[in-house]
Amino acid sequence: MSKKIWGNCIVKNEDRYIYFAVKSVIEFLDKMLIWDTGSSDNTVEIVKGLINEFPGKIEFKAFGSQKPKGITSLRQQMLEASICDWIFILDGDEVWWENSIRKIISVIEKQGDNLYAIVTPVINLVGDIYHYQEEMAGKYEILGKKGHLNIRAINRKIPGLHLKGDYPLEAFYDKNDRALQMIDDKLKFIDTPYLHFTHLPRSTSHRKFKYELGIPFPKNFKYPEVFYLERPLEVPSPWVRMSSVYKIRASIETPLKKLKRRIL
Repeated sequence: MSKKIWGNCIVKNEDRYIYFAVKSVIEFLDKMLIWDTGSSDNTVEIVKGLINEFPGKIEFKAFGSQKPKGITSLRQQMLEASICDWIFILDGDEVWWENSIRKIISVIEKQGDNLYAIVTPVINLVGDIYHYQEEMAGKYEILGKKGHLNIRAINRKIPGLHLKGDYPLEAFYDKNDRALQMIDDKLKFIDTPYLHFTHLPRSTSHRKFKYELGIPFPKNFKYPEVFYLERPLEVPSPWVRMSSVYKIRASIETPLKKLKRRIL
């Protein structure tokens, strides 16, 4: 019998990429919970459009703005509301390739009973969609690997599964208060990357930049399939290049950032 997999997604002001994020994975999941924590841009309207596009697959709830501890509490509530075998963690600025999500589903089906979680690599964009951040900037270390990594699929049936810590440093623990990323024999790393827009403005009304010149993708680079599909008019185009002003400031700050990483 196939495993039941639910998506868990908490958002706030994500209207640039939430459409692509959800649409890149929704057809591979049994259900997705999307809880909003006080968006003031078009995030809620875009999610409602997705609900109409995928009837019965998305459960949406709106909450007010949350402090870090409140977001962890919501994640715990979302976990408890997920009646499934595995949960798939999705942020509103993470977009997946079909092959990547298919591989995760395959591992869950074949090995899910013996695993606690699945670790995947992350491609962090910086500057614009055409550039990515060097691996040395990644701060996570899991399964002997260090760089841009993340746990994105978790066995819902882990005894005593719960969250601890305040956002963005919250983590999942088992009944013995062991952080999942520390239980090596229950984790599996698979080479199934996804694109993360964390360093780009995620909202049309709230602009936050990380000034850094990234590595350009090859000209023949294939982005996640969802970017090539027709999108609703209210969804902004992802194909925006960095401005000249951004390039000037980033060219000044980038060498200092890279030097700091190598010294530390």
